[in-house]
Amino acid sequence: MTTTSFTQVLPRVLFVNRHAAMGVLGDSFVASTKFEILKAFESPLLLPEFLADQSHPVSAIIAPVAVPVTADLIRLLPNLRLVVTTSTGVDHVDLVECRRRGISVANAGSSYSEDVADTAVGLLIDVFRRISAANRFVKQRLWPLKGDYPLGSKLGRKRIGVVGLGSIGSMVATRLEAFGCQISYSSRNRKPSVPYHYYMDVQEMASNSDALVICCELNDKTFHLINRDVFAALGKQGVIVNVARGGIVDEDEMVRCLREGEIGGAGLDVFEDEPNVPKELFELDNVVLSPHCAYTSLEGLEQLGKVLVGNIEAFFSNKPLLTPVL
Repeated sequence: MTTTSFTQVLPRVLFVNRHAAMGVLGDSFVASTKFEILKAFESPLLLPEFLADQSHPVSAIIAPVAVPVTADLIRLLPNLRLVVTTSTGVDHVDLVECRRRGISVANAGSSYSEDVADTAVGLLIDVFRRISAANRFVKQRLWPLKGDYPLGSKLGRKRIGVVGLGSIGSMVATRLEAFGCQISYSSRNRKPSVPYHYYMDVQEMASNSDALVICCELNDKTFHLINRDVFAALGKQGVIVNVARGGIVDEDEMVRCLREGEIGGAGLDVFEDEPNVPKELFELDNVVLSPHCAYTSLEGLEQLGKVLVGNIEAFFSNKPLLTPVL
């Protein structure tokens, strides 16, 4: 009697670029016994050649922001059924094409929310209290030469306008309440369950705020939402903090306003043309910069891995996605 054995072919999940989490967590970042990871970044072949060399088709792709999921990429993956992003925002995914082809999309959900909210508050404190600038003042040995450092401003009881009261925006608001800040928000819809004042118009909110914290997603409606009129409404003492996407702020106009003293300062984790940052910002002590790293912590990356794996395993088990977009 002859026994025939069958080897189960696992769903294949494409990773085009090496994610930063892999440098810390290694393969355990997205380890699973229920699917196979294809690491295109380990191959010397160009992506089309790499995919043509595979014996089994790709069913899903893990998509960092650095890997736009365009119609061209999707055409290389005729069996693609699922896109899972490593970010909350999905502006790097062609949702129209995914919808047309019946491809499901999931994002990172709230994996990063606490870390990004912490960073937003940290940037606010830094700009108002001038911590990074004071650090440079001491390290450049200017204290003995110039004496007392210029005064900063307190965060407590400031009027803070949150642009986008989703998961991150809500956590920013909660943290700032502990400082006694007066919170208002602008969002697509009023949220009856929150106690904060709602503004339909961001410019109106800016005119009644000491600082704006940008937490909304980037889309056609929010591109350059923070423009010259908003900066003018915020005023000479006003502060901008952006932990969302660079394109939400008109960067050229922001640079001009900062250089000419039309707004008071900025804390920026994101930029329009990353990793390129306007060089004019480097010389300004009222600007604090970080390299799009608000979301990165060991704990946050571990949680992200669980969400990615959970979404992929759920999809191939015909269960609901954990964090669905489409």
